[in-house]
Amino acid sequence: MYLNREEDSSKGSVSLSVFLVSLAVTVCAVWLVALCGICGWCQRKLGKRNKPGVETADTPDSARGRGEKKAIKGNKPVNSPKGQPPDADGHSSVTDLANSLTGDMVMLSPGSEDDDGEGPVSEKLGRIQFSIGYSFQNTTLTVKVLRGQDLPAKDFSGTSDPFVKIYLLPDKKHKLETKVKRKNLNPHWNETFLFEGFPYEKVRERTLYLQVLDYDRFSRNDPIGEVSIPLNKVELGQLKTFWKELKPCSDGSGRRGDLLVSLCYNPTANTITVNIIKARHLKAMDIGGTSDPYVKVWLMHKDKRVEKKKTVTMKRCLNPVFNESFPFDVPAHVLRETTIIITVMDKDRLSRNDVIGKIYLSWKSGPAEVKHWKDMLARPRTNVAQWHALKA
Repeated sequence: MYLNREEDSSKGSVSLSVFLVSLAVTVCAVWLVALCGICGWCQRKLGKRNKPGVETADTPDSARGRGEKKAIKGNKPVNSPKGQPPDADGHSSVTDLANSLTGDMVMLSPGSEDDDGEGPVSEKLGRIQFSIGYSFQNTTLTVKVLRGQDLPAKDFSGTSDPFVKIYLLPDKKHKLETKVKRKNLNPHWNETFLFEGFPYEKVRERTLYLQVLDYDRFSRNDPIGEVSIPLNKVELGQLKTFWKELKPCSDGSGRRGDLLVSLCYNPTANTITVNIIKARHLKAMDIGGTSDPYVKVWLMHKDKRVEKKKTVTMKRCLNPVFNESFPFDVPAHVLRETTIIITVMDKDRLSRNDVIGKIYLSWKSGPAEVKHWKDMLARPRTNVAQWHALKA
């Protein structure tokens, strides 16, 4: 009886030990399965992060790449065609992003932002045809002013009233003038002028100087351009005809500086926005060799002034930066009769403000102005910028 009890107790202890061992094995198995699952998840994550062709997380460029990716993702239309894959490095094109950010400004010739350190804007001033001859028998120099071609517009109506002054330099006291040709950019003068009693030796010491001007009844005549030809370089025995390109006037009146202007036409709102960006190489109007420039913008309909706006004054500055925009209401049906006159002024506290130079923008102004106007209409809702040479 006693022996049976001992056998039962030994059997119970053995079964308890088996149970504890089984429990320990089960717990270990569960932990192993869980641990393997975690390792597999980590491997999948690491595998995604370290795919070939994509930067790893611990490189400095990877943070920049992800930043660019976010920026491009936020701006969905980035000028890339539908279905076009990103660049080979996994990023969308940075050039496309830059284009999307600056696409609302178009820079047109003549001039650009890269021209800042270069020479002035070259402007075509047209050309003039004339003839020169000398009569040895009568000791008379004959000058014929025949015609002009492709002269620039000086009036806001898109035309000019040109005439020609004739000098024999260095004498500027005695001059001859042609008649004024009204509203004509290709005038025909066909006028003959005689310089009598000039010995041939003296004629060869002179320089023929022709200055083309735009006649203005109420203010100073505006110079258009000039031509000079030393007579000792011309065979004067026969009447010879020349075509010469007009050059800016050497007295400084032809160079007044340049102005960078952008135009934006909105056909939906019927507005033209004029942005006065900056000027360069402005003519000094003050005694101290500088100017206090500001800009006036007039909206003209036919010959009537409709609206005026102006910028702030920049003190003692020949290369001012304005960056001021002015919207004007311009219905589509009056576009062809609209002119925008931009005048750069020098502010003077004690006397009348001086005009540094002007620009006339319309569909019938000078070649550079007409080009800017047409480009504005061809690119609606876009700021179209262009450098313009200021005119007297």
